[in-house]
Amino acid sequence: MLQNSVVMAIIILVINIVYVSFFTTRMILTLKGYRYAAAFVSIVEVMIYIVGLGLVLDNLNQIQNIIAYAVGYGIGVIVGMKIEEKMALGYITVNVITKEYDKDLPKALRSRGYGVTNWATHGLEGERMALQILTPRKYELKLYQVIKELDPKAFIIAYEPKTIHGGFWVKSVKKGKLSQ
Repeated sequence: MLQNSVVMAIIILVINIVYVSFFTTRMILTLKGYRYAAAFVSIVEVMIYIVGLGLVLDNLNQIQNIIAYAVGYGIGVIVGMKIEEKMALGYITVNVITKEYDKDLPKALRSRGYGVTNWATHGLEGERMALQILTPRKYELKLYQVIKELDPKAFIIAYEPKTIHGGFWVKSVKKGKLSQ
């Protein structure tokens, strides 16, 4: 009897980890505009959800099943976030303010395939250079590493653009011309 209840709790735990991972993936796909992929994932997600919830509701008198469901949900959130990081869909815009006005930083980034727009700006301590860099999310961490190598004191802030239209750079990225 104890063995059956442990097995049931493990099954519920695993089902909920998988369910919430699918849930997170579907939400990301929906937010990024991948309608049909999101719809397909939601079909699988709902089937898994019904099975998991059914197991818990059939055995509400066993607290370990409710705990397994809740713990599986929490772990599923973490797993879903890791999946989202690996998928890295879309683009990221990175704004950089340099400590020193240095015209070599944009040139160095462009030579690596990044789309860079730069301009002179003024900060509290004098002249600075501002850069706006667009990159696919899958190259985001590499970009931060490159910036820090070239200017360890650079101020970096990033956000996800909602709409991108025009420019030469997006076409280059779609053709795979961004160096890794």
